[in-house]
Amino acid sequence: MPVVSLKEIVDRAFAERYGVPAINIVNDLTLEGVLTGAVNSNSPVIVQTSVKTVRAIGAPVLFAMWQAMTEGISVPVTLHLDHCPYRDVISECLELGWNSVLFDASQLPVEENQRQTIEVVAEARRYGAHVEGEIESITGVEDGVGSDTESKRQSLEVSLRFIEATGIDVFAPAIGNAHGVYKTEPTLDFDRVSEIVAAHPIPIALHGGSGMTDDQFHDLIARGCAKVNISTSLKMVFMQSTLASLTRSEETSKWDPPTLFADVSRDVVALTSSLADTFGSAGKAW
Repeated sequence: MPVVSLKEIVDRAFAERYGVPAINIVNDLTLEGVLTGAVNSNSPVIVQTSVKTVRAIGAPVLFAMWQAMTEGISVPVTLHLDHCPYRDVISECLELGWNSVLFDASQLPVEENQRQTIEVVAEARRYGAHVEGEIESITGVEDGVGSDTESKRQSLEVSLRFIEATGIDVFAPAIGNAHGVYKTEPTLDFDRVSEIVAAHPIPIALHGGSGMTDDQFHDLIARGCAKVNISTSLKMVFMQSTLASLTRSEETSKWDPPTLFADVSRDVVALTSSLADTFGSAGKAW
């Protein structure tokens, strides 16, 4: 199964009402673990890269890693640039071969956001790529992008006008979700998803998935959240697994990096497979 478009993955999930894990990787080890977990679960997966990761590794190196690890892969996979307000980074990634981007202009007035998103959609189409859009900031700073101040939610009419004018492929509304670790179970506006989908059937991206309950996931996916973003959980698994492995090394005085890599990989694979089961994408590869 070659790399496929974001639209192919989310349109199928939206039509059949399951969610696809959209997981932010941080290096080659986590990329390999996410892909392996998807293959083990026979699940499509969306691999996401933050601007911070793109800049830390370098877009050409990161894309070369992606190409090498997805060659001959047996499940549908796609590469997505998450929360990017920088047009130059978007252009670089699209030119290299990213399959989709989230142009995050949510800090701008809706009219300017809409104008620039139209331009980004046109640019993406030249590469056969797709675009996720949003008009409200998802609360929380993630990899240096975002704000801890909850933004004002726009009306249904404003949301629909933005979706229709821009031609985006996925829409990410604010529904009380947040990036990072929730201090308590989030209170979510489930009906907002239903209202948008009823008025304009479009796959919805659910951000801030780390820490939501299974019941919340199931409800939102049934309403049209076809793309479910996971970043914080991956980071926690990566660092906690690393810490546990290093602690064992210190206790035994056995310092073997491949053992650490194997421990982390095992835990990232397990996380990915668990998400595929929870979101209903396990067994949905084509």
